[in-house]
Amino acid sequence: MPAAKRPAKNARKRLEITLPATSANLGPAFDTAALALRLYLKITAEPATEYSVTARGRDADICSAAKDHLILNTYREVLQDCRKPIVPLALRIDNKIPIGKGCGSSAAARLAGIALAVHFGDLRWDDARIVAEASRREHHPDNAAACWMGGLTIARIAANGEVQLMKFMPKGKWPLLLVVPDQSLSTEQARRVLPPEYSRQDVVSNVQNSMMLLAAFVQGRHDIVSLAQEDRIHQPYRSPLCPLLPAIQEIAGNSGVLAAVLSGAGPSVLVFLDPKSSSERILARVRSHLRRHHLSADLIEAAIAGRGARDRIVRRT
Repeated sequence: MPAAKRPAKNARKRLEITLPATSANLGPAFDTAALALRLYLKITAEPATEYSVTARGRDADICSAAKDHLILNTYREVLQDCRKPIVPLALRIDNKIPIGKGCGSSAAARLAGIALAVHFGDLRWDDARIVAEASRREHHPDNAAACWMGGLTIARIAANGEVQLMKFMPKGKWPLLLVVPDQSLSTEQARRVLPPEYSRQDVVSNVQNSMMLLAAFVQGRHDIVSLAQEDRIHQPYRSPLCPLLPAIQEIAGNSGVLAAVLSGAGPSVLVFLDPKSSSERILARVRSHLRRHHLSADLIEAAIAGRGARDRIVRRT
């Protein structure tokens, strides 16, 4: 690794970036679609003589641990790969994204590190390359695409490694609820429980439901969201690791709960709420239902973020 260097007098100065949480898979759209959420990781970075991290907010102890820091590791690795000088940074972090809970924290951290490398390394990277680099490190493009672009994104990795994506804002209001347990679940553990093969019937079912879900977003059809939530690819296998999901699915279709799906690989659950119902009453019903199942969780009201990290960068040069 190139030796760390003192910032030059003409070095780029402070970078401020705000990255949204994301919820991927959305039930049947496994490794394909994700929503950006109005729940943010905010970072301010400046060149320094040595690395330092100060953090506040959710999981501040994890965010402030400078050793093996995902943001800084990504920053250094990208600059090393591009043969650029590596300048130590002082980071200030304000985090609201649950870490290790299926809310896109790793995608946000990796994109933050890439954005820092692009800024302080004076790299001429466009959106496509930034998302592709994050997707390569994440091993799937959905969270990275939604975090960087905002809104609802549909993404895939082509045979040549290029990330191809589409972004749009769903029609109408889509109130959401994140149900976040105390315990975390690694993506690797959640991947291990998936089968190596699926039947044609299961795959066709997921394709059908993914298309139905997309139509619901495009047309603002809250009434068909619940019809499009059946998944045979990942949720049946992950439910034993994510007890919140089957519990909340019991009340889907009533009590103002339209549908409940795993957020990413879990263990958090993303709940689609009826915009005509009182959110306070829905939250009270969800809490009461979880208590009956002897489950505890943090309930976080959320909404779709129309702007992604690329639109929330302030550069000081």
